[in-house]
Amino acid sequence: MISTSRQGAEPILLAFSGGLDTSFCVPWLKDTYARPVITVTVDTGGIDAAAARSLAERSVQLGAIEHHLIDARSAYFEQVLKFLIMGNVRRGGVYPLCVGAERVLQAQTIAQIALSLKTKMVAHGCTAAGNDQVRFEVALRTLAPELDIIAPVRDRAFKRPEQLKYLEDHRLPIPPFGAAYSVNRGLWGVTIGGKETLTSAGSIPDDAWVLSKDAFSKPRAAERHTLSFDAGIPVSLDGAALSAVAIIEKLEELAGPFGIGRGIHLGDTVIGTKGRVAFEAPAAEVLLTAHRELEKLVMTGKQARIKDSVAQPYGDLVHEGQHLDPVCRDIEALLTSSQARVSGEVKVLFRPGSIFVEGVASPYSLMAASKGVYGESAGEWTPTDALGYSKMLALTGVFYKRAGLIAEAAEGHAAKRDPS
Repeated sequence: MISTSRQGAEPILLAFSGGLDTSFCVPWLKDTYARPVITVTVDTGGIDAAAARSLAERSVQLGAIEHHLIDARSAYFEQVLKFLIMGNVRRGGVYPLCVGAERVLQAQTIAQIALSLKTKMVAHGCTAAGNDQVRFEVALRTLAPELDIIAPVRDRAFKRPEQLKYLEDHRLPIPPFGAAYSVNRGLWGVTIGGKETLTSAGSIPDDAWVLSKDAFSKPRAAERHTLSFDAGIPVSLDGAALSAVAIIEKLEELAGPFGIGRGIHLGDTVIGTKGRVAFEAPAAEVLLTAHRELEKLVMTGKQARIKDSVAQPYGDLVHEGQHLDPVCRDIEALLTSSQARVSGEVKVLFRPGSIFVEGVASPYSLMAASKGVYGESAGEWTPTDALGYSKMLALTGVFYKRAGLIAEAAEGHAAKRDPS
């Protein structure tokens, strides 16, 4: 339960990741506003028992009067991730929204706690140059417009070296990555930002990767695994029935050391600039790849085309912090309907840097339902039907070319009658 202790003043509720920005915010808010600070970490993945203890200890050492860890992993999957899987969502064709997709859920949780504590002061550590400031504030203003939002890193334009010096001068704990890299981790993967991602020219060094440090310097032998889906939702891994969250966490453990899902995304930010970030998304890469192949087996071409046409806009809305917009509920309804037959088994092979789908099977297989065999024998049609179909399919092109020839001939006749 959330405590209501105040130390005599309305507390400031800080969304706390434990990174440099939010670590700096704890003592700065306390000193600047002369109010107690309560830190809240909304766990949307990537926090094990050791990390949870470390966050709690660091929060208290930094000066917070209370720290709360809220497990929102299942809610994150149900409200966001399952729809990203159903839509095979990747931004820019590459990035599976590793971090950022959970910000609205985190803001929602923060708003609920603020209301329970009867405080109107909520703070975050987002910068002016990033996407998260928009995601957090759009959600907070939508859910609880009465809240006063404090954003010291953004509004006072604090730089990372300044924050680091502030903590050092006050002899306060420094986050593991210091000021060199900004690392965010969640259920859907890890993002890493550093000096190398400020330009488009190069990659981050190998020791900056979190899940796949030795994937290529110490390559692993190939491994085979089997995933099962039910109505588009992952339900088992290698024959063991597990929750979707457990499958995601296990796949990160299995695929991460292979360097599967490692990449650098260059794209358009919410605020209109170009941005670049390194990411590791082993579970997302495996699930999206496997799910896509199973869909191909059981969905009609028209189903896939229409679903894909709304999946990308859905991903954009989530990325931009617009997940609370009612249009997202409409798209989710279509995505859910499209998955009615996306059930079956996918066999995958992990190799350094890649996942290969070896085969898919489903009781709803459209391939198995046909009497024909592609490239080998006709089924529900005859050779004469095939000939007629080809002729009819060519008619549009035939008519277009014929119309052009008729027009050219008419122009030629006109020129002969009027040589001037």
